[in-house]
Amino acid sequence: MNIKIAACALFSACLTYVLPATAQTAAKPSLSELQQKFVDLRFGMFIHYNIPTYMDADWPDPDASPVIFNPKKLNPTQWAKAAKSANMTYGCLTTKHHSGFCIWDTKTTDYNVMNSPLKKDVVKEFADAFRANGLKVMLYYSILDTHHKLRPNQITPKHFEMVKAQITELLTKYGKIEALIIDGWDAPWSRISYDDISFEDVYHLVKSLQPECVIMDLNGAKYPAEGLFYTDIKTYEMGAGQRVSKETNRMPALACLPINSAWFWKTNFPTTPVKDAAKLVNEDIIPLNKVDCNFILNVAPNRDGLIDDNALAGLKQIGELWRNDGPAPKLAPTGEPIISTNLALHKPANASWSDDMDIMDFANDDDFKTNWTSNSKVEKPWYEVDFGQNIAFNAVVITEAKSNISNYKLEYLKDGVWTAISNTENTNRVKVNRFNTVYGNKVRVLIDKADHQISIAEFGIYNERR
Repeated sequence: MNIKIAACALFSACLTYVLPATAQTAAKPSLSELQQKFVDLRFGMFIHYNIPTYMDADWPDPDASPVIFNPKKLNPTQWAKAAKSANMTYGCLTTKHHSGFCIWDTKTTDYNVMNSPLKKDVVKEFADAFRANGLKVMLYYSILDTHHKLRPNQITPKHFEMVKAQITELLTKYGKIEALIIDGWDAPWSRISYDDISFEDVYHLVKSLQPECVIMDLNGAKYPAEGLFYTDIKTYEMGAGQRVSKETNRMPALACLPINSAWFWKTNFPTTPVKDAAKLVNEDIIPLNKVDCNFILNVAPNRDGLIDDNALAGLKQIGELWRNDGPAPKLAPTGEPIISTNLALHKPANASWSDDMDIMDFANDDDFKTNWTSNSKVEKPWYEVDFGQNIAFNAVVITEAKSNISNYKLEYLKDGVWTAISNTENTNRVKVNRFNTVYGNKVRVLIDKADHQISIAEFGIYNERR
């Protein structure tokens, strides 16, 4: 008995000694550290490979049979070596595109690669090959899913459960995932809002599964360049006309282009010249890297599961012209992203006298290109949103058309009494105000000082989970 007691005491003492070290190693890195790590990667390979590859279309028939997904020579090691030849540091694979075909061994749907002639988990083959070649692994996932009818006006709770289950599989079966690039969400062409499929729920799910995974929504271009809305990293799809400023950007960013004329492989790719290597290096990779932007170049494998010879040659030329210069300069802190529902959206708004047609309703319409503009004769402009009942909130974001306001007060109304939230000096175009949760039926901003006529693009109010 004495021996057992002594052993228990010794075991308890060991636990007392070991636990602090364990807690230290489990410390979660800050968002700033994760953003820096991502920008430092500089240059990687996007890999659009899925059922569209076999239909000569980026948006194929959503009912196309899995039988057509039949690569005879699938070789992700070839992809990885091609990425290495260009001095890339990572790869990102389209696990599921807009037509809903899953190229991993998922339990959520029969519409997956295990029911194709290949019968291999392509995500696993990709992840294993890239890690074996010293490259980081990222994954792409589409919310829009036309096969499973996850599209506007048809979204059900079962769709949301499928999304969460699929993301859980992707982040628990394939080791460390550096980034999850999400597409088909809050875009004019997808029309699936962050409330239809809750962005906040998905964000917290990803961070619970892999705290070091950064999340990117590929459709964030509608948001101002100076603000971090619904993404950890600003994203720019250059093929869609989105452009990061090569002169002024100071936000951690990602820009993407295909080396060919489209994202998925087409029958004319082997005989059509790829983009010029020198131009890509000198006009995209180098200048974008200088403004904290990671560049990802899409290379589409063909129907055999191999990268074409002309693309291989183009990547090798890039590698001869470009080298990773090492870590980027230290990034400025961005603060945590806005990920919650905008409670002010389309609620009744009021304001001091507006300038002509630019009335108060334009400042809470989820459109950053429209504005409420104060009439120039008003000396102390104000703007308010009315919820009609008391609700909880803990953040207000004021986005100006151009940076102008320097001093302002935020207040909320409860039981007929206006109470101060903050009195702030802030010259940023996007002014993020976070505070302890309050309850009220109205929120207003009183503008004390501005350089010239005031114009507010969006007045957002949020109740963030903290």
